[in-house]
Amino acid sequence: MARQPPPPWVHAAFLLCLLSLGGAIEIPMDFHWTRNSRFFNIAKDPRVSMRRRSGTLVIDFRSGGRPEEYEGEYQCFARNKFGTALSNRIRLQVSKSPLWPKENLDPVVVQEGAPLTLQCNPPPGLPSPVIFWMSSSMEPITQDKRVSQGHNGDLYFSNVMLQDMQTDYSCNARFHFTHTIQQKNPFTLKVLTNHPYNDSSLRNHPDMYSARGVAERTPSFMYPQGTASSQMVLRGMDLLLECIASGVPTPDIAWYKKGGDLPSDKAKFENFNKALRITNVSEEDSGEYFCLASNKMGSIRHTISVRVKAAPYWLDEPKNLILAPGEDGRLVCRANGNPKPTVQWMVNGEPLQSAPPNPNREVAGDTIIFRDTQISSRAVYQCNTSNEHGYLLANAFVSVLDVPPRMLSPRNQLIRVILYNRTRLDCPFFGSPIPTLRWFKNGQGSNLDGGNYHVYENGSLEIKMIRKEDQGIYTCVATNILGKAENQVRLEVKDPTRIYRMPEDQVAKRGTTVQLECRVKHDPSLKLTVSWLKDDEPLYIGNRMKKEDDSLTIFGVAERDQGSYTCVASTELDQDLAKAYLTVLGRPDRPRDLELTDLAERSVRLTWIPGDDNNSPITDYVVQFEEDQFQPGVWHDHSKYPGSVNSAVLRLSPYVNYQFRVIAVNEVGSSHPSLPSERYRTSGAPPESNPGDVKGEGTRKNNMEITWTPMNATSAFGPNLRYIVKWRRRETREAWNNVTVWGSRYVVGQTPVYVPYEIRVQAENDFGKGPEPESVIGYSGEDYPRAAPTEVKVRVMNSTAISLQWNRVYPDTVQGQLREYRAYYWRESSLLKNLWVSQKRQQASFPGDRLRGVVSRLFPYSNYKLEMVVVNGRGDGPRSETKEFTTPEGVPSAPRRFRVRQPNLETINLEWDHPEHPNGIMTGYTLKYVAFNGTKVGKQIVENFSPNQTKFTVQRTDPVSRYRFTLSARTQVGSGEAVTEESPAPPNEATPTAAYTNNQADIATQGWFIGLMCAIALLVLILLIVCFIKRSRGGKYPVREKKDVPLGPEDPKEEDGSFDYSDEDNKPLQGSQTSLDGTIKQQESDDSLVDYGEGGEGQFNEDGSFIGQYTVKKDKEETEGNESSEATSPVNAIYSLA
Repeated sequence: MARQPPPPWVHAAFLLCLLSLGGAIEIPMDFHWTRNSRFFNIAKDPRVSMRRRSGTLVIDFRSGGRPEEYEGEYQCFARNKFGTALSNRIRLQVSKSPLWPKENLDPVVVQEGAPLTLQCNPPPGLPSPVIFWMSSSMEPITQDKRVSQGHNGDLYFSNVMLQDMQTDYSCNARFHFTHTIQQKNPFTLKVLTNHPYNDSSLRNHPDMYSARGVAERTPSFMYPQGTASSQMVLRGMDLLLECIASGVPTPDIAWYKKGGDLPSDKAKFENFNKALRITNVSEEDSGEYFCLASNKMGSIRHTISVRVKAAPYWLDEPKNLILAPGEDGRLVCRANGNPKPTVQWMVNGEPLQSAPPNPNREVAGDTIIFRDTQISSRAVYQCNTSNEHGYLLANAFVSVLDVPPRMLSPRNQLIRVILYNRTRLDCPFFGSPIPTLRWFKNGQGSNLDGGNYHVYENGSLEIKMIRKEDQGIYTCVATNILGKAENQVRLEVKDPTRIYRMPEDQVAKRGTTVQLECRVKHDPSLKLTVSWLKDDEPLYIGNRMKKEDDSLTIFGVAERDQGSYTCVASTELDQDLAKAYLTVLGRPDRPRDLELTDLAERSVRLTWIPGDDNNSPITDYVVQFEEDQFQPGVWHDHSKYPGSVNSAVLRLSPYVNYQFRVIAVNEVGSSHPSLPSERYRTSGAPPESNPGDVKGEGTRKNNMEITWTPMNATSAFGPNLRYIVKWRRRETREAWNNVTVWGSRYVVGQTPVYVPYEIRVQAENDFGKGPEPESVIGYSGEDYPRAAPTEVKVRVMNSTAISLQWNRVYPDTVQGQLREYRAYYWRESSLLKNLWVSQKRQQASFPGDRLRGVVSRLFPYSNYKLEMVVVNGRGDGPRSETKEFTTPEGVPSAPRRFRVRQPNLETINLEWDHPEHPNGIMTGYTLKYVAFNGTKVGKQIVENFSPNQTKFTVQRTDPVSRYRFTLSARTQVGSGEAVTEESPAPPNEATPTAAYTNNQADIATQGWFIGLMCAIALLVLILLIVCFIKRSRGGKYPVREKKDVPLGPEDPKEEDGSFDYSDEDNKPLQGSQTSLDGTIKQQESDDSLVDYGEGGEGQFNEDGSFIGQYTVKKDKEETEGNESSEATSPVNAIYSLA
């Protein structure tokens, strides 16, 4: 049975009687009730009814009747064909709230300082009422350790004071179940006192009682009486101990337990320490407790002996028993209590002694033993265990079933498990007698039990460590005497999820980018999910974060990103975790609370509180200052200190109104400046130094400008800083000229040309002058030199350099400081015919008083002119006479765009362009080439070509070897710089070049390609005939693309890019002819040497060497013109296209 209503008092009764069948199928049953152990006939009373199916008894008082007539002890009986079950006994009582008896209360007369108890004595009620004290005007009585309400409802005064008679006292009883409050007539106090005036100022007097003439006395107990008492409490209930004491002054109450400490987890003090409550009492809480009441006059104690009793409680409650025919079983009913409870067995609601005998049943105290059980043994057994404090009643169903085995789980389940894990395969079954269960794998005969397998009593199969070979189909078979049943479970083994590259702890500066790796290996048949936690909470991926499959990237790391990051790689079966901690290094927080102490005339101590270093130790503190006179609002560095200090003595200058701030520095950077300190002004003094960097220089030929670096605020030392400027001509010993200046410059006028002066600048303020300054030598202004270098001699050293020699000028003609001798030179013309050159003047400087120098990096094979001058601070003097010289021929630069092509396996084509700088008359080209294969090198072959030839074909003798080609150009002086190239790799090296040449060879054999080449050759032949006819007639023929002669800008015929040719030019059409070896060669031409770039501007270093560079203006058409001139015959045109 289950669910009885908890309170024993009701107004409209609903007595519940529900049968718990332990999960079995509902079976029709009958209910009936007893009242006071006698059958209760529901049909005879119209106010009583019983709900269908549940057996709940309903007594309705709303239509009238006296509830008192139904008071008593009720019990429910539920019966069906298997037996009878009982409910607990339910005591029904009617809640009562009786009226307070009328009584007239006389005023209570009491001496001030005496104890007083106002008794409540509420009328009895069910349940007991809640007591509280109020005045007749319904204001609550203020309670404290002197005045308080006891647990019994009485109001206790430890000592009465005069102010207690200002109100009356009424006891109120609130009956919770009926929602009513009963009020007792109020008590009125009359306090007798030796001090009749109730002076409120005495309430806070340190010795209030003596001030009012109240005699002090030792404590005594008002409740409980005497020095000892005892109390009994039931196990599981709350224990409430109370001690209320009187005395003057009001005593303090303290609680103790003899032989031990109070249970701190269950004990609490109430009512201003006058009550001790221990919740959920157990046997360990029994013993002696004592309360100690004390004041300054003494102390008193009361001992309370606590005994803990117990109503019965279960140790082993009877359980329903299901047996098969012929099986053995037992019902156990064990309970404990204090005193020891007795056990009574019943069957179907009747005492076991009066039940029909059953030879298969044996009672042994708290146990019933069943042997060879039969169908007739099924019944409902009740165990009633009781003592003087209560009872327990339990129903146990004994069922005898004969059921063949039956599987209770779905068939053919799929279980997926992770490799090397422990797993359990469940196979719930039912049968009576209890079936025997066996497990098989993949339909094979041996039973699975032992080793890596363990079978539990409930039929579950545990595999202690899963391996790959454990995958398969598992069959469980349940068998008893009535038959067998089986079920299958398919087990799939999956690889575990593992993080094989875990995120690592990192330390990052603020604003940088951090990447946390998390690379995972998992079973491909499972869906992988990678998520991140920060400080064990889900991480929000914002705009500054990027989450990828194998990493988390944080851009612009901030302080709030610091913390632990956990990578969680999970599938539906398992997960793996990896954690790393990110430490963010930030700039330190600004120092704070700057304070100036130890104020002195020239020093002060500055102290500050460091800010947070944000994970990067502070290395330095920079102290800055600002003054409000010279540069207000501008902060200057004052001093620097180690990061381990937070106080420093600062050296100060006179007459500065200082304000300081501090900046903290760590590895990441500098903090924001601290808030400024208070200002501190030092007293003034004469300057201790003079301005620096004093100079005297002329800006004109008849003046001298005196300048200096002005002094700053920390060196002024006083107000109205000014400068006394003195000067006089050197060696004349004339009197000093002086002037007072407020700025940083002064100009002396009407001076001779370039005369030395002694100069002094002295600082002065309102407190006095600075120290006597040192003299500085300055000079008045310079004038242009009056003479030029003489006897200038030029000697040509080589094709690009000359040496110069001259006589120095007289010093008085310099009219200033001699800076340098300077050579102006320009390229007048080139010795190559029709080559335009730039005549822009260039210069070479020779600093100091020198007599010779070198001008280098000239253009070879050119005409030059040169002049020399003297240079001082004012400028150039007059030019010397003009000298002319010619540079000889030089070697050419390297040929341009050297190209090596391999159209097939038999030939190699070489092409190049003329040198950028011929540096003379070209005499031809030299080609050196050699075959090589790995480390083997063949014999070198040398070929010489005419200056017009820019192509050459090499016939290969070895299709496997490669070739190395070196090409250089020649003049009459010799060979110039060489350029080297190698032929492409052979086909067996499978390079892209080889594949391309093979494709070309294949295309050349196609018929359409041959036809196309013939058509192109025919068109070229027609074009050449037309050109020849036009040339024979004279007129304009565009030769800019045929000749390498660049025209000067002064040539008027350059505008349309043509020349007039006539028969008198004596320049026949230059055709091409093929040599015996198949190489196309051109006839020699004088025009081949004009492919030469013009000279540019240059500079010289101190020794006169040229440090400029060539500048070449070369049209692309000029180089392409020479190449196109070779294809002037159909043969050459066809060959060039092939």
